[in-house]
Amino acid sequence: MNITMTPAARLSGEISVPGDKSISHRAIMLGAISRGVTRVKGFPANQDCMSTIKAFEQMGIDIRSGNGEVLVHGKGLRGLSAPSGAIDAGNSGTTARLLSGILAGQGFESIVDGDASLRKRPMRRVIEPLSMMGAEITARDGGFLPLHISGGKLRGIEYTLPVASAQVKSAILLALLYADGPGTIHQPVASRDHTELMLKQFGCNIDVSQHSITLTPVPELYGQDITVPGDISSAAFFITAALLVPGSYIRITNVGINPTRTGILDVYRRMGASIGIENVRNTEAEPVADIIVYSSNLKGTVIEGYDIPRLIDEIPVIALAATQAKGTTVIRDAKELKVKESDRIKTVVEMLKGFGADITATDDGMVIKGPANLNGCMAASTMDHRIAMTAAVAGLVARGETVIAGAEWADISFPGYFEEINKLRS
Repeated sequence: MNITMTPAARLSGEISVPGDKSISHRAIMLGAISRGVTRVKGFPANQDCMSTIKAFEQMGIDIRSGNGEVLVHGKGLRGLSAPSGAIDAGNSGTTARLLSGILAGQGFESIVDGDASLRKRPMRRVIEPLSMMGAEITARDGGFLPLHISGGKLRGIEYTLPVASAQVKSAILLALLYADGPGTIHQPVASRDHTELMLKQFGCNIDVSQHSITLTPVPELYGQDITVPGDISSAAFFITAALLVPGSYIRITNVGINPTRTGILDVYRRMGASIGIENVRNTEAEPVADIIVYSSNLKGTVIEGYDIPRLIDEIPVIALAATQAKGTTVIRDAKELKVKESDRIKTVVEMLKGFGADITATDDGMVIKGPANLNGCMAASTMDHRIAMTAAVAGLVARGETVIAGAEWADISFPGYFEEINKLRS
């Protein structure tokens, strides 16, 4: 499906964005392996999160939707049933990797598969620690889906993550729920901590320090009420659009502002952005607020180290913002971009070059010189939702028409995304 975008004179108004994908995946997973009912409010109806629901339905969990809630009727830590066929994680790396941790502790064999894009993403990073714990896992070409998992008795381990990865960390933590004793994970830099927060909420014995997490297994977890805040990764596109389109002012309501996810706000403020935070409150374990954005004149910056895990999914649209900033922006320490839905170093650079940006790929990031005059072009999504969504924002500031090929990939995380952008035009 092709979508055509034209320049915007101004953006204004108030919007909300779908619920946070990371939190939603985890709410379904922990609800399924807990005793009692877990009520999830604000669950997003995107393809990735539906893959997680379908996976647990396939293992005998009753999950129902209605009245703005998803009800997960959990069966406890050892209540899952063997699936009749392969579990399809679709395009969702979170589903595949976190689910592998849970399946590693089950007393049955299972297969986890996914679409063509997910089959290209590396799984060795979860296979290694789960195998150290005692799971038997085989994979295509040694590290790619489908995974054949024979779970059972696991042992607690002490494991140092080679790179900061919330998905790998979470897979290990979920497997440790089934271990014969405590385990500890050391991480080089703090990554998003939704799993740790939610495990505590469900009754898990977990101790978190700055760079280490220790989990001691408990007999059971117990169902909870979860309110999912708006996804800051989805809000990022509207934040960027409002910054770049002159004369704009928007408010994005009920957005999660977990400190492990707000790297984009910190970086944009370093670049000179006018961004406000109002109405701060908590929904269970997660902080929430309204984000107010005014169009701003940006300047280049360096994005590296501690920044990267806190904004890894937002780098495509941050790179677009950098094309309109005065001076040079350097993004480094971001090799993880190469193993996302696409090689996002390559695809971001190629896409923005198509618009006329002065951008160069490096081994672990990119160098962007601005401001550049962007011109509309044919932009391919490369089967990556964040590339499609970034191209749409570029189309708001580029001269002429921009045609996004494969725009339907935005539905992976944000059905109705293009309609929401156009509602802000004024």
